[in-house]
Amino acid sequence: MTTPLTLTLSRRPDGATLLTVVGEIDMSNTDTLATAIEATDGPLVIDLTAVEYLDSAGLSVLFTHSDRIELIATPMLAPVLNISGLVDLTTVHGLATPES
Repeated sequence: MTTPLTLTLSRRPDGATLLTVVGEIDMSNTDTLATAIEATDGPLVIDLTAVEYLDSAGLSVLFTHSDRIELIATPMLAPVLNISGLVDLTTVHGLATPES
């Protein structure tokens, strides 16, 4: 059974391609994510702020394209993005937690 995942391609005001991802990214739907990324040319911003779960299969897709993607994420995804080392290969926005 495929985990529900919604992917929406659009353009940001600065002209960059934006892929907005909603749901959970796991091995049941990474082909869909990879296809969406591969269907774009040039730099790509991937908005993961509505992603509730990201497993190693999803990370693998992101690693494959790390040379041309930027990520927007939430602090909830920070542990997996930091431990995997993805933050060292691509720009990731939104991981910092606000200071108290």
